[in-house]
Amino acid sequence: MKLTIWGAAKQVTGSMHLLQLDNYNILIDCGLDYEKETFQQENQYFPFDPASIDVVILTHAHIDHSGNLPTLVRMGFEGQILSTPPTADLTELLLHDSVNVFIGKQNKRPKSRRGRPGPQPLYLQKHVNDTMDRFITIAFHKEFRLNNNVSLTFIPVGHLLGAAAIVLTLQDKGVEKKIAFTGDIGRSNYPVLVDPEPLPQVDYLVSESTYGGRLHSTDVTLQQKLIETINESCIKYPGRLIIPAFSIGRTQALVYSLNKIFSSGLLPPVKIFVDSPLATIATDIYRKHHHLLNQESQDFYSKQGDEFEFDELSYVHDKRESMSVSNYHEPCIIISSAGMLEGGRIQDHLYYNIQNYYCTILFIGYCAKGTLGDRLLRGDPIVRLRNRDLMVYATIQKTDLLSGHGDHNDLVNTVKQQDPNKLKSVFLVHGEIKSMELLGNALTELGYAVNLPEKGETFEL
Repeated sequence: MKLTIWGAAKQVTGSMHLLQLDNYNILIDCGLDYEKETFQQENQYFPFDPASIDVVILTHAHIDHSGNLPTLVRMGFEGQILSTPPTADLTELLLHDSVNVFIGKQNKRPKSRRGRPGPQPLYLQKHVNDTMDRFITIAFHKEFRLNNNVSLTFIPVGHLLGAAAIVLTLQDKGVEKKIAFTGDIGRSNYPVLVDPEPLPQVDYLVSESTYGGRLHSTDVTLQQKLIETINESCIKYPGRLIIPAFSIGRTQALVYSLNKIFSSGLLPPVKIFVDSPLATIATDIYRKHHHLLNQESQDFYSKQGDEFEFDELSYVHDKRESMSVSNYHEPCIIISSAGMLEGGRIQDHLYYNIQNYYCTILFIGYCAKGTLGDRLLRGDPIVRLRNRDLMVYATIQKTDLLSGHGDHNDLVNTVKQQDPNKLKSVFLVHGEIKSMELLGNALTELGYAVNLPEKGETFEL
């Protein structure tokens, strides 16, 4: 049995791992790699023949794990794609949105270059439809036999609705072996989502390492932070609070948290707008799979109704409604995408409010280096929007309390569920090199054998 790490090797994005048995090839995740300037070139070719892959297993829907599936299908993959039911629904939504992003980037090319050949979209809506036709959904904890030698079980890990660790039990030359892929590990007590569950004992573990060496804030709760920020920006002073948030996962957690605050009377009413069509559709998917939400959310629903709907909240549907939000002059909260400010309706709200002394922009997620969000967080006094240089007069704040990733201790505890005398190796992926090294050092001190694979490195298991 061979394991080759083809993505998220000493970087965060582009998760893709190939497990090869005799005459049977399994691809775990097939994500987009965002970390090179040559984005199109990095993602349009595979280091293996897509037709040689027998099955794809998907940990969760985020684009850095699912986003290149249509390219795989377009280039010859004919097998099944296995996931949990919510992952299939969210993946379809995100992949169709990716096509719109590709086309939008093409349309924004300077007019002088429009006639020249440029990078074509990696795939079109047709390829997304072809991809979704290949999905087979499997419930959590239900063993699914891929063939006579391989069985699969999905274990909940929080992080995102439907997100799962993959546990594979394999017969390799008459010997039973177990390997687990964590996908992205969530954190305990996260709004709406279940806590990550322990993994069974395995022989090999492929683990994410995003927050290796870093700990989440513990000096204040999410509710306290939101109450404090809303009070300062919308009540004590009659301004507005803008929260850039990813449409899927982060927005639903935030809306539920705000519902608890306002339904409990902890703050006087403040108008809240969710300005993201993608978030609106994703919220319906959360409603569809409500039975998979955490117990607190289930209890809230049984006592007070829909977690994602309350008096102060309005979902903005079309562009005209979005523009009317910009003209709303009462104190309000605007939740809009994208979370790093690189496109989406959030840029309209920034354009009209970045020079507003009575505006606060609260970042609740990671912003990659070089993005507009990153420039605001590092304190740039001037930013460029709509081809204009604008002074930054708005207050900029951030919190990691809504991060969907487990921190260093969570990652260590996930591995510590394994007996170091039985776990033959831990492979760290999906993290910056420094994070991997810090996590790897901590695990080595606990007696685990740790590998930090290079891209394309193959291991005999």
